[in-house]
Amino acid sequence: MEVISNTHKHYLKSLRRHRFIVRICRCLILVLFLGLWEFAAMTGMIDSFIFSSPRKIALCFWSMVEDKSIFLHIGVTLYETLISFALVIIFSILAATILWFFPKLSEILEPYLVVLNSLPKSALAPLLIVWLGANTTTIIVAGMSVAVFGSILNLYTSFQRISKEKIKLIYTLGGNRGHAMTKVILPASVPSIISSMKVNIGLCLVGVIIGEFIGARQGLGYLIIYSSQVFKLDWLIMSIIILCIIAMVLYQLISILEKWCKKKF
Repeated sequence: MEVISNTHKHYLKSLRRHRFIVRICRCLILVLFLGLWEFAAMTGMIDSFIFSSPRKIALCFWSMVEDKSIFLHIGVTLYETLISFALVIIFSILAATILWFFPKLSEILEPYLVVLNSLPKSALAPLLIVWLGANTTTIIVAGMSVAVFGSILNLYTSFQRISKEKIKLIYTLGGNRGHAMTKVILPASVPSIISSMKVNIGLCLVGVIIGEFIGARQGLGYLIIYSSQVFKLDWLIMSIIILCIIAMVLYQLISILEKWCKKKF
């Protein structure tokens, strides 16, 4: 039976105390911010029509819960984000693998990938609308366009940094490049893939919202644009808050996946 020393117990206790204090401080900051916001709106320090207030946003959200319209908009945005995110991960791994198998191809395509990655993706959205039409597919492609090129470059760079000695060992034992990829490159790149997923989930959400700004009739992006046009700023701020919550939840889910992968691999 493993015996824990007093020093280690003290360390664990101080670590738990630190995490508790951090959580409490985070909650206090949020409560203080909401309280000051509501107080400023009630006393007229800020214009509640322009800046809204937590109470008005909560009432707006509850009214949309009652008519179930908010679930439609959240569901559409979530669906488009998750599909674009999954396609980005699959396509990035496949593209990075192909570039690793064919070094000459990677040298040829690298400048084009850099240019496409640096291109403002908001400029592509109107073009995608013209090419593909105003539909869900276009919004998913817009979500992919924000993340996919940077993800390919990052994963390919990660593949290149894998220890050459391990790859030589595979060749020495009679393996080929396929064995090196499946036995060394991909397993060793799991942390990089997870890190890429953490970045890509937020980028895909941004891309989807950009697409919904231009060519959607449903979703949180459409709700933001519509509410700004008709000056329903309660809807607008509520939609932004919901987007923040969605981004936080999706990031936490990937963090849980990361912890599982660390234990597994």
